[in-house]
Formats: sequence, C-alpha cells, structure tokens
Amino acid sequence: MRHIELEKLRELQRNPSNIRNICILAHVDHGKTTLADSLIASNGIISNRLAGKLRYMDSLKEEQIRGITMKSSSISLFFNMDEREFLVNLIDSPGHVDFSSEVSTAVRLCDGALVVVDVVEGVCPQTHVVLRQAWLEHIRPCLVLNKIDRLITELKLTPSEAHVQIQKVLEQVNAVTGSLFSSKVLEENTDKESNCKSSEREGPLNTLYDWSAGFEEMDDSSLYFSPDQGNVVFASALDGWGFCVEHFARLYAQKTGVKMEVLRKTLWGDFYLDPKAKKMMKGAQAKGKKPVFVQLVLENVWALYDAIINRRDKDKVEKMVASQGLKIPTRDMKHADPKVVLSSICSQWLPLAHAVLSMVCSKLPSPLEINVERVERLLCPHLRRFESLPIETQALKESFLACRSEGSDVPVIVFVSKQFAVDVKSLPQNQPRPLTQDELSQRKEQAKRRHADRLARKRSTSKDRAESSSPAREPGLLTGHGEDVNMEQPGSTDTGDEDPAQCFIAFARVYSGTVKRGQRLYVMGPKYNPVNGVQLPESYALPECPTGMNHLRLCVLDDLFLLMGRELEVLEEVPAGNVLGIGGLEEHVLKSATLSSTAACPPFLPLNLEVLPIVRVAVEPTHPSQMAQLVRGMRLLNQADSCVEVLIQESGEHVLVTAGEVHLQRCLDDLRQRFAKIEIDVSAPIIPFRETIIRRPKVDMVNEDMGSQNLFAIQRRRGAKTEGRLSEDIRVEGDGLVTVTTPGKECTVSVRALPLPEGVPHLLEESVELIRSIEQFNSTLHESQDVSSTQELPENTLDAIRNFKRDLEDRFQGMKWKNAVSQICSFGPRRCGPNLLLNRVEGYTRPSVWQCIENIRCSAGTYRDYDNSIVSGFQLATLAGPICEEPMRGVCFSLERWETRGVQTVRSVSEGIAEVKLASLPSGDEQQSDTDSECGRSTAKEGGSVAGSERSDEGIRSDRYGSCSGQLISTMKDACRFAFQMKPQRMMAAMYTCEIQATADVLGKVYAVLSRREGRVICEEMRQGSAVFSIRASLPVAESFGFAEEIRKRTSGLASPQLVFSHWEVVTSDPYWVPTTEEEYLHFGEKADSETQAKKYVMAVRKRKGLLVEEQVVEHAEKQRTHARKK
Repeated sequence: MRHIELEKLRELQRNPSNIRNICILAHVDHGKTTLADSLIASNGIISNRLAGKLRYMDSLKEEQIRGITMKSSSISLFFNMDEREFLVNLIDSPGHVDFSSEVSTAVRLCDGALVVVDVVEGVCPQTHVVLRQAWLEHIRPCLVLNKIDRLITELKLTPSEAHVQIQKVLEQVNAVTGSLFSSKVLEENTDKESNCKSSEREGPLNTLYDWSAGFEEMDDSSLYFSPDQGNVVFASALDGWGFCVEHFARLYAQKTGVKMEVLRKTLWGDFYLDPKAKKMMKGAQAKGKKPVFVQLVLENVWALYDAIINRRDKDKVEKMVASQGLKIPTRDMKHADPKVVLSSICSQWLPLAHAVLSMVCSKLPSPLEINVERVERLLCPHLRRFESLPIETQALKESFLACRSEGSDVPVIVFVSKQFAVDVKSLPQNQPRPLTQDELSQRKEQAKRRHADRLARKRSTSKDRAESSSPAREPGLLTGHGEDVNMEQPGSTDTGDEDPAQCFIAFARVYSGTVKRGQRLYVMGPKYNPVNGVQLPESYALPECPTGMNHLRLCVLDDLFLLMGRELEVLEEVPAGNVLGIGGLEEHVLKSATLSSTAACPPFLPLNLEVLPIVRVAVEPTHPSQMAQLVRGMRLLNQADSCVEVLIQESGEHVLVTAGEVHLQRCLDDLRQRFAKIEIDVSAPIIPFRETIIRRPKVDMVNEDMGSQNLFAIQRRRGAKTEGRLSEDIRVEGDGLVTVTTPGKECTVSVRALPLPEGVPHLLEESVELIRSIEQFNSTLHESQDVSSTQELPENTLDAIRNFKRDLEDRFQGMKWKNAVSQICSFGPRRCGPNLLLNRVEGYTRPSVWQCIENIRCSAGTYRDYDNSIVSGFQLATLAGPICEEPMRGVCFSLERWETRGVQTVRSVSEGIAEVKLASLPSGDEQQSDTDSECGRSTAKEGGSVAGSERSDEGIRSDRYGSCSGQLISTMKDACRFAFQMKPQRMMAAMYTCEIQATADVLGKVYAVLSRREGRVICEEMRQGSAVFSIRASLPVAESFGFAEEIRKRTSGLASPQLVFSHWEVVTSDPYWVPTTEEEYLHFGEKADSETQAKKYVMAVRKRKGLLVEEQVVEHAEKQRTHARKK
C-alpha cells in the first residue's frame, strides 16, 4: 500500500465518527510491537519484509538492544473499509512491569484497546494488570490471540489439541474480565448492603440481604471475548497473518452457498458438520465429532505450515496457492527460506492488518461514543460526586459527549497524559527541507559573489608579502573574511548553551473544541477547585494570577504535532477526538495536566499507576563542579518520566526513585546521555525498611517453648547511652507502660506501645487520601474562628470516610481495643501513615478526628495546652524508629497519662486555636519563638514567682509557649521510642511478588537462585498442554538486585522473572537477639557469633546513615613475628 499523504490525514481528523483511538496492551514479549509493525506496513511506512524485525515503534537505542518497549508512542494510520475511510490513532505501550506507568498514560487517551495474549503462555501477570487498567478507564477491549504458529512449530500440536489450548486461553481471559465485572457490581451494592444491615437492626431478624441481586440486573453479555461476536482475532504477527471468524465465514459462504450469518455463528462453538445432511449440528464434544472450527479453519492453516515448513513440498504449495486464487511473485516462491514463502502466501490469503483494523473499526467505539460514566469519572477528582460540581462544570459533560469542534461557545478541553523528550534537531522546523528552484539559483549567485570576494582579497594581500607571510596576519585575514559571521557566532554559542539539547512534547488528546497553534489556554493544577474559577474573567495577562487562584495558570501552545512514531508533522489546528503532540508546555506542566479555555473545567482524575516507585539510589556528579548540570538533568528526567521521583534528602543527597531495576538502568542512561550529559556516580540501592513490634514469641530460636526462661532487656545495647542520660526521668512498669518527665519537671507523659491488629496497617495505607482529607478538614476547623464557616467535604468523600471508619471498627476486636477508633488522636508519620496515637487520658475529652462525619464540632471537647506538641512528638517518633531510623509501621501508641505542673491545663477552643497556629510554624520560626520565650521566662523568674507576678498578655503568651513546648515534643518522642523498645522489635522488609515461567529442565536451578536470595516459593503449577511450569514466589527487595540477570544466566535464558512490589513482611528474626534460654546456649553458644538476617539489614542501614554500629574494626594492626626464620 502506498504511503498516505499528510493532507489526507488532516482531512480525516475533522470527522470524529471515523476516528479510532486505540492502544495495544499485553504482557512483555507477547508480540505488541511486532503486531504494530504489521499495521504500520499496511500504510506503506515500512516494508512488509521488515515488519516484525524493524520494531518501528521502538525508537530508543535501549529498546532495540533489550528487545522490549520502554515508552508508549503513537502513530496515525489510514484504513479503508467498505468505502469508509478511517483514521486509526495507534498507541504502542510497554509490557514490562517496570514501565506500567506508560500503560496508564496510553490508556487515558484511548477509547479502545487491543489486548494481545500469547496462546502458549496464556494469561500472565501483566495481562491481569492491563485488563484492569482498561476496565478502570472504561475503554472497550478486543482480543488478539497471537503466536498460534508456536502451537504448530514448537509444541507440535494437532489442530484438535490446538483448539483445546485456544479455548483454555480464551476462558482465562474471560475469567479475568468476569472478576472485574463482579468487583464492580459488589462495589455498587455496598450502599444497599449497609442499608440492609441497618434495617435488620431495626426490623425483624429474619431479613436477609441477597448479595447476588446486582448480577441479575446488570447485563454482561457484551463484556466477554467470543470469536462469533467478532472481537477476537487469531494471529501470528511474526509470520504476518491473522484472521477472524468472519473472514472464513465469508469465504465458505461464497463456495457453499450457506448464509454468511449462519456460518459466522457456527464456526466457533460446539458445532460439527454433518456431511450427509450438509448441516451444522450441535453437540460435537458429546458425540466425539470434530468441531467446525478445527475442520474448516485450523486444518487448512496446519496443512499450509506442513507443506511449507516441514515437508517443503513445492507442488502442494503451488496447488494450494492456485486453489485460493493468490498471485505470489516467482521470486518469493523460489526463495530458499521457507519463512519468506509462508509470509508471502499468508499476507495475501490471511492479511493480518486487514483483520485487525477491520475489527478495530467495527467493534471499538469512536470519540462520539464516549461512555457517560467515564466522562463523569474524569471530571470528578478527589472523591467528589458529579452532582456536587458547579453548574458551569456540569455543563461541560455535554461538550464531552458531543465531541464538537466548531462553534464559538464550544470549550476547548485537552488532557496531557505525559511529556516525552525529543532532540531539538529532530523537530520538523529544524530539519533540512528540499530547496526550490528559486532558492537554488539564489544560493548559486551568493556562492559566485563569495568566490569573487575571495579572489579580490587574495590580490590585495599579494601586494604586501611581508604582512601576508606573518603568522599573526593570517588569522586576521580570516577574521576579516568572516567578520559578519563572527559577529553572530557569540550570540549563537550562548543560545546553544542556554537552549537545551532536548525539548519536551506533551502527549495529549483533545476532548472538546479545536486546538490551534498559538492559542492561550488555562492549565489546571491537580489541587485546582473549579468553584473558585467560575467567576474568573475571560482572560488575564501572563504571568499574572488572580488572588486565590494559585493552581491556575495561562499557557501558550507554541507548536502542534501529528505523532507518526519516530517522526513529527507540524499541524496548525487539531479538532476534537484526536491524539496530538503539543510543544512549549515544559514550563507549565510537570508530568500530566488538564488544559481548557474555561476556568470552570476541573482537573482530570489523576492517572492510575499500578506500580509505585520503590528502588532508590543516590546520584552525584563525578566532578563536583558539574552539580548544576546534574540538578538540571534530574529536573528534566522528572518531567520526561511519569513514574520516576526525584528527592533531595536532609543530608543533601540527590535521590532517584524508580519502579524497578530495568527502569533504574534506563533512567541512569537517560541522565548520562540525554539530560545531564555528564559522568555520574551512583550509590548502592537504598533499600526501604520499616520498624514494627510483635506479640511476645512463645518459642525461642530453636523452636523450644520459652516458658518462664524468656528474658527481655529493658534497654538494648544501642539504647544504653540514652537510658543513662534520662534515667532519672524514665520509669518503666512491668506491663510495658513507660513514663517520662520533661527536663523542666513541668509535664509527665505515660505511653504504651501495642501492635496493631492484622489488616489495619494495610487498610490505613490504602486509605491515605481519605486520611489526608480528614486531617485537612480538622486543621481547617481548628484554625477557623467561625466553626460554621468551615467548608464541608463532598458527600461522596463523607461516605467513603464512614465506610473507612466502619472497616476500622470491624478490625479492632477485643476488650483492649474497646472504643479505640473513637480515641484516635492522629495518624503517623506525616499525619497519614499506618500508625495510630490513642487518647486514653482520664478526664481529657479531646475533639474527635471524625468531626467531618459527625454533627458535633469542636464545642464537644477542648484542647489542652501543648496538645499539638504531643502529636508532633508522636509524628517524629513514627518517622524515625529506634532500630535504624526507619519509619514505623503497624504500631499503636496509647497515651495513658498526661500530667502538667505549673502550667495551665485546659482552656477554651478559641485559645487552643492560637496554640495550633503557633505550633505549626516552620522549624526556624519555632526555634526563634522558643528563644524569645525563654528570655521572657527568665526575666519573669528574676522578679518573682510565676503565680505571684502580674504579667501582661505578652508575658503570659511567652511563658505558655516557652521551652516547655519543645521539651514536651522531645519527651513525647522519647516516650514513644522507649515504649517501642519495651516490646519485641522487628524489621519489616519490602517484598516482591516474582512470577517465573520455566521448563522442567531448569526448575532446580530456579529454586537454587531463589533460596540463595531468601526467596520463598508460594505456588507452582504446570500449564496444561505444555512442559512449562509457572512459579509464584516472594522475594525481598533487598535481595532482588541482579536477580533477573542471575536467573537468566543460570538457566541459559530459559527463565525470565517479573518482579512486582506486593507487600511489607516482618523479618522473623530479632535484630537484637542474644541467647537467653538453655537450649539457645547449647545450640548457638554463649557469644552467638552468627548474625541473623535482620541484624545484617540493620547494620547495613545504620552504616549508610552514619549511625553508631557495634562492630570491632582493627586499624593499623601489625602481626607479631620473629626475625629468625625457622628452616
């Protein structure tokens, strides 16, 4: 097919009904990019012979070397079906788990998806992920069952056995879709279930809730993949062929005269062909008959492979070609490579591009058919309901559904899913273009004039041979010759230094209106509230920003591009429903953003990232003078990658956080070669850990009953120094209650540490956004003088908070957790972590953290003096635990007693507001206020006692927020840490879920690598119909670096793992373990020299952080020896 002109694609962009925005989703190495090559070859962009080998969409060098896709890229294709011309915007996405964020950016811009599944490997872990992402974004998928040729050439299956294998894979995919549908129905019926439970309490006890009622009401017939519905293609992308059931139905309808609709419904399923009656009959499996799909479809494909690949029977091949009426070039028929012959025949008999694009254009929706539920979900970020948005914002829903481009009242709405970096030289405006005839003649005349000027200067210089022979004169002549050029060179050089070698192109889609080059649009930040922007004027000058509109800016669209894979084409305008690239947004957009011509448009729902970054490394330049280039390069990398995070720690280290080992290597290569362009030094991976406590163990290290022999030291070795410093102010009781007094003897707090029930930490981590909403509401309520003026949360958020509170109450069972949910003071660390602070002080009724869902506000309770100091101490303690300064997880601190002497204990809410404001100051301001307070206190004490002196309001405030506030923070922090140390301490390691597929020959080597790296096999199963084992294991993140490379080396490339972060797991061994029982002394000895795994982790983290490490280091030692040599 010839290459489509750019003007033709621009014309097709104006008809949204014939536009298809699709992406290709699959597990790694299932054939996405090879399939994309076949589709691209149908437009004449690449040769058919190179399809599957060129990997056109993989434009990065790392992608070509590793053979995997690392970034999502788009290309626009033309397709003609039944005299209708379609524009297909195809996005190829990665399949590796480390680049799942790129899949999220691709899915957001599409209306449909092609899910590619290898029929040999079946449904893999990443297949589950991409199906879930497509489901969450409400896009319609179609299925491509790829690599059917492997059933013939590798597994040597018969057509009947291959039919069974294909059925199993299809059932697996439909099972995943069914589970997603079930979860949606159950989620929608949650409110009904809660209402039913409440009615049960009030009504009769025999009332039952039918949880399956929602499944009968919902129609799921169109959700599943079935070949007779036309949403499944059977293909071999490497060999270049593919077909759907409709293709063979049309073929046999012409030969047999049977209606095509009948053949389409019976070619797939439990039907067989009765040769006598010449009818399609049911019950092929029960009667032992050969299914129609095997007889009429698969056997023909198997016969073609047998004749070409196995037997190489040229006569039979020529007969098959003649029977189908194909015209194969003689050069291809005589080719020595049978794959070339096979590809040439199949590309005409079963063209892959035609089968896939026909399914895309007939089964997947256009931008005009966007789902109403999807529109409301996109417009409702932060758990808001669509009905709670302003009327002007709700009116944008019609613009989404209509997908209109023309009209003065049509708002422009664009979503940018990511930004990708391109070389400035590769931009269309910077590439050389062919010269016209006039330009050629003009350049010819200029060359003649320059030549004449050069000859004239040579004649003038020959008069003065002395000057011409001088070495200093020649540069002068050259400088004079290039005077005009050199006048401009300094400016151009400076510009080259200032202008980056990389520029950013925004990957976006127009949902409404027409985007034009040079247009001014609003950029909505993620925290932008459309309620504040309804009254905004039509426009304002850059870079001014109205009062209270900190999350709204104006931008200018410098360039618009049509994305064509590795190339870009300049556009002047882009109508609604199209995918495009936008230049000039790097100063306004960090990763993703919403652009609109109206301030009433809310920011879109944030992208759903399936994989969170967890692998950290510290980066520094090899030459310290290049630190500015490193900082700039990391800033560019942060913009170019939607998953990477760039942090600067308190120690000044620049930390790079990535999703995995492959992602880390790619980011480091980009930093060295594209963004910073300097040599960098990379530290060893910074492994994240958590600190927690557990219940008292019942057995020792040799699995013997501990009984009464168990001895726990109150203060471990590392805490001995701290105990000596505060021994006078610390009192420890037998049940673990720790009482600490401030250095000024003004306050005393008693804290007890308890391990949270199982499931609570995970629930707290899942509900981070809800906890942030709760804390933000409470802080706003505390700071507001008028309680009635506090803005209420959206109803949808309130319902989610109620469900969250209900789930917490269900998990806190037992007498020791009675009323624990209502006693929560704060979550930590950072006020949204998986640790709790409970208020169990007698006589202190603190305002509840659940005020947002209760009708009672702050008037129900009062805040004590320095209440915020107690919370701040808890936050500091949970942020850095006592073992190795890592955050805590799953710990509950119960404040049992809080006594104050010489200071005011309780005051009104209005007075408590002032303390909250002062205590929330930054550290610098707080230190300054503490210094001033101490001066005030010392002056007051010199004049007399505090109670007997008459002081002004300023003196009272200075005394109230004096040194006691800071001392109480430190005391509360120490109390939490000591209470933590009274319990059995444990480290928690981040764990990967590892999916490995290997044959029986290398199974033992896989297990050996796993056991050497502290891995644990969870399950192992053999795939039916193959000799491949699927292994699911759990592996610590600390042991995962180099794991994939090692396992590939050990197995000679026959096994490749996929690592996905799954959970936090307690390391069973005690980091401070010493022998305490007789059995442990007998087994390990008195010194117990063998280090536990937990202690190794602790020592490694403490060394990295520069903390005290108890190890014997011998420096400058000399071995004693005699001078005499014994012979």
